[in-house]
Amino acid sequence: MTEYVFAAIAGRPNAGKSSILNCLVGEKIAMVTEKPQTTRTRITGVLTEGELQYVFIDTPGLHKPHNKLGVHMNNAVAGAIADTDVIVFTADCTKAAGEGIKAALEAVSGKGIPLILALNKTDLLSSKQDLMPVIAEYSSLADFDAVIPLSAKENDGIDILKSEIRKYAKQGPHFFPDDKLTDQPEEILMAEMIREKVMLLMREEIPHGIAVGIDSLKEGETKAGEDILNIDATIYCEQQSHKGMVIGKGGSMLRRIGTLAREDLEGFFRIKVNLSLYVRVKEDWRNKEGLIRSFGLTEE
Repeated sequence: MTEYVFAAIAGRPNAGKSSILNCLVGEKIAMVTEKPQTTRTRITGVLTEGELQYVFIDTPGLHKPHNKLGVHMNNAVAGAIADTDVIVFTADCTKAAGEGIKAALEAVSGKGIPLILALNKTDLLSSKQDLMPVIAEYSSLADFDAVIPLSAKENDGIDILKSEIRKYAKQGPHFFPDDKLTDQPEEILMAEMIREKVMLLMREEIPHGIAVGIDSLKEGETKAGEDILNIDATIYCEQQSHKGMVIGKGGSMLRRIGTLAREDLEGFFRIKVNLSLYVRVKEDWRNKEGLIRSFGLTEE
């Protein structure tokens, strides 16, 4: 008899939710940077082990929205939680539970859905004894069904978390093909791989105003007869002044972004990639519903 379990990964920005998703699935399907609020919509990761299919839903960090995109991000979290069997609330164990954490916990608790606390980044603690007051503090804020200390960076504790999630599996058919890793269209995965490199390389004030669109995909052959995927993509900035920064002197920054993105694309899709990047300005796009929708960033 086949089984399935839906697990939503929620929490505040920069708690390591995407890193945990990637560890659980065993492939990098969500972008990871040290900058907060990098996940903009919910991303589904799928792992099938024998008769059991895990469906993990990585959600944007719960935060006080400052634009229409932020509203969509919070709505994505609400939608993911409503359809889940268990919620994995992820927190940075090196930080105190401030008002933001309390508000985020209020948004996910008390809904009759099992709640697991995943205390991430244990590799940053000088001693495991430092976890005791952290566990006590969080346990006073919500009624958790389990508390799992872990380190996504070192892939430590991930199997324990997966075993805990498995307790909430239900009998029924699998929702995805057994060999599928994510429900994200190829174009979205490609765009996110490119945006991740912008996030990694650019300054703080620029990345959150960046979006990436895939303009065209064409399969072909090199002169040597090797398969190649030709990708044309556009990086959109919110301000004209940012365009030059993304391009860099003599195109240096754009080349760095393209080189790193191409390496990830080739590794994931297992095909040689020819990536052409362009940069355009769409002023204040994060407050324009049409543009948010065109970039695939709505919660639908």
